[in-house]
Amino acid sequence: MAMNTVYADVEPARSEIDALVGPTLLEFGSPWCGYCRAAQPLVAAALADHPGVRHIKIADGSGRPLGRSYRVRLWPTLVFVSGGKEVARLVRPTDSDAIGQALAKIDPQDAANA
Repeated sequence: MAMNTVYADVEPARSEIDALVGPTLLEFGSPWCGYCRAAQPLVAAALADHPGVRHIKIADGSGRPLGRSYRVRLWPTLVFVSGGKEVARLVRPTDSDAIGQALAKIDPQDAANA
């Protein structure tokens, strides 16, 4: 799977996220957010080493239930999920290595290589 470059128009339900099998990166943000735009090359670089991780970009905002269920306060917020459970979280990341380390916690390919 590759990096998703488009924010989902319709966000998935929390029950759908909780039922996902495999590693998933949830990226909460907005296309007009400067912090979100600045993080895109960092996310892309980190995801390049983790092709098996599903990437879901969610346009967040007031009244959006999925972001509220994860208690998202600032953008971008990256939530790293494995088997439907949150394993790690980064808020306004500024380092692709930190993103890569969080991805390694959910990517079974990395666990097999460790």
